[in-house]
Amino acid sequence: MKDKVLILTQQSGGGAFGSRRKYLHGEFSIQMKLVPGNSAGSVTSFYLSSGDGPGHDEIDMEFMGNATGQPVVLNTNVWANGDGKKEHQFDLWFDPAADFHTYTIIWNHKNVLFKVDNLFIRSFKRYADLPYPGAKPMSVHATLWDWDGSYWATQKGKVPVDWSGAPFVVSYRAYSVDACVPADGGEGSLLSCPAGTDRWMNRQLDDAERGTVAWAKRDYMRYNYCDDGWRFP
Repeated sequence: MKDKVLILTQQSGGGAFGSRRKYLHGEFSIQMKLVPGNSAGSVTSFYLSSGDGPGHDEIDMEFMGNATGQPVVLNTNVWANGDGKKEHQFDLWFDPAADFHTYTIIWNHKNVLFKVDNLFIRSFKRYADLPYPGAKPMSVHATLWDWDGSYWATQKGKVPVDWSGAPFVVSYRAYSVDACVPADGGEGSLLSCPAGTDRWMNRQLDDAERGTVAWAKRDYMRYNYCDDGWRFP
């Protein structure tokens, strides 16, 4: 993929691009340089999705803009059969608009792993009795849009987009996919996979990587759905 930019103005409402193919398990990464300065109310995303239907699967990395000087929040989420609401949110520990950083999703039949640069920050494990995105092929998407008024927007929607700062620009480069493709284009078991798929097909965290997940949770997590008694009494 050539270097790309997405531009958000009040007239355009944002922009998006996506893969032509769908994939079933793999490693997906991209480098992004986010909106500089006051990005409150804007949302930049890199995610996988099987579609828009009520039973869709999806794996999200969403970057929620903030007021100047405040940390950008990374929202991670996993949907399976239309069941979502599995958010873990982290304050980024660097300025994501100052330079390009690499964001990676690893998806296999055992877990979904979220990675920022060289640090794993979340592992979403598969359990036999819980929905998991294991069978529906998904395409890759990148988007930029505004979330004015949304509960997940800046300060729960209290801080709107300052359109005087538009256009808002996000830059993308080094898009990479190392994944299996359904040979029949559908949801069957016939897959065309690259050589050496074990580098991600059975990938799980080792002890050191579990340590970085614990570090991110301890020092930078701002929301964990497991602790939300208001949404999940």
